[in-house]
Amino acid sequence: MDKDSKPPDVSTDSIIKVSGSSNPQSVGSILARAISAGYTPKMRAIGASAVNQSVKACAIARGFVAPRGLDISYIIGFDDIIGDNGDQISAMFFRPVVR
Repeated sequence: MDKDSKPPDVSTDSIIKVSGSSNPQSVGSILARAISAGYTPKMRAIGASAVNQSVKACAIARGFVAPRGLDISYIIGFDDIIGDNGDQISAMFFRPVVR
């Protein structure tokens, strides 16, 4: 990323929502660009297929930033979310840690 280029529309406290139909290449690219710009957004996945796409995106983002000398690991945990109809939903989150 050029030093003159504008950082992505992702901040440190942003959440990247990943679904089962998300393209892991696109999500990984967004995550890598944000990390290269100095941000550490959290990814949120609800459902088994969304978690699968998130894990793929984590690996892809790690590969994108490796040539720049950055190593990414992830803190994985659970969030409780209140759905549209008031139900409580459990979601997995992936927070990148840059070393």
